[in-house]
Amino acid sequence: MRRGRRWWTILVVAPLVLLAADTLYWWFAARDLARGFAAWEAYAQGTGWSARHAAPVRGGWPFSATLELSGISLARATSNAQEQMSWSANRLLLRVDLALPTQLAVSVEGQQRLQLPGAEVPFTAERFRLELPLPAGVWPESVALAAENLHATIPNGGAPAVRSLHARADTVPGAQPGESALSLALEAEDLQLPGGMSRPLGPRLAKLEAEGLLNGPVPTGHTPAEQATAWRDGGGSLEIRRLAVNWGPLDLTGTATLALDDQLQPMGAGSARLVGYAETMDGLAAHGVISRSAATATKAVLSLLAHAPDDGGPPDVEVPLTLQYRTLSMRQVPLLRLPELDWP
Repeated sequence: MRRGRRWWTILVVAPLVLLAADTLYWWFAARDLARGFAAWEAYAQGTGWSARHAAPVRGGWPFSATLELSGISLARATSNAQEQMSWSANRLLLRVDLALPTQLAVSVEGQQRLQLPGAEVPFTAERFRLELPLPAGVWPESVALAAENLHATIPNGGAPAVRSLHARADTVPGAQPGESALSLALEAEDLQLPGGMSRPLGPRLAKLEAEGLLNGPVPTGHTPAEQATAWRDGGGSLEIRRLAVNWGPLDLTGTATLALDDQLQPMGAGSARLVGYAETMDGLAAHGVISRSAATATKAVLSLLAHAPDDGGPPDVEVPLTLQYRTLSMRQVPLLRLPELDWP
């Protein structure tokens, strides 16, 4: 009889003890999450940013600790006092799963608005989520972004959209010259291009994938131009290990290494494998991106180098590419002239 009562006592008390332990664990996790955000907010204000939001609301019990911030906005004045950079959202939710306390998830819900000097870009997404490790520090070691059905509105530029977007950045804060300070990865599907930009191969990119390494010292300086100069002078380069683009008739995969020239303009070299090159050149010529003579000459050269697959698929060709003085060339044949990159 006593043994039976003992088991009933254990069955009743054990869940209560676990519940109390989980509640206490949640309380400490929610407190640390609120303190961490307050510390980040103080740091942001110390660097010239101002933050506004409603009173933080803790929640998430029993499986996670959350901090909800409604009506959040971040703003910073530029060198011109009449202009500012800002970002705002209807709701920001910070979440730490109690089973995985080393990972912070940041979800943004509702309307978002990005204010840049001279332009305001509102956008929405069915899912907009950032993940970063804890403790994050000033520069987190990694940041991952996932967005679904992202829709934006650009002034005089239409409404670009992305059905699926995944991006990741991994940093090495103590990187020395010659070492990679940042690695980047991007995957996007079904991109609707803004109407204000050139769309010679159609308004939609079916796929865009990229992987790369940013080599060189961490940029220093007060302005973007000074930082770019310091990075260039320190031997900085961008190594694109993989690039894949499916745009209209073009199916492209390639690699490249880029740097900045003495005018802080991109330069470099790489190679690309092209499928649908004839239709691509015709499309570029039809929209005035390249001249018709350049398109004819390029198609003639590519036809000589093309390889026809045994399975009867469309021919493909691998070609070297160079970028110098803002001109992209293939085997010394100029393809197109890039716009000048203006550093503030």
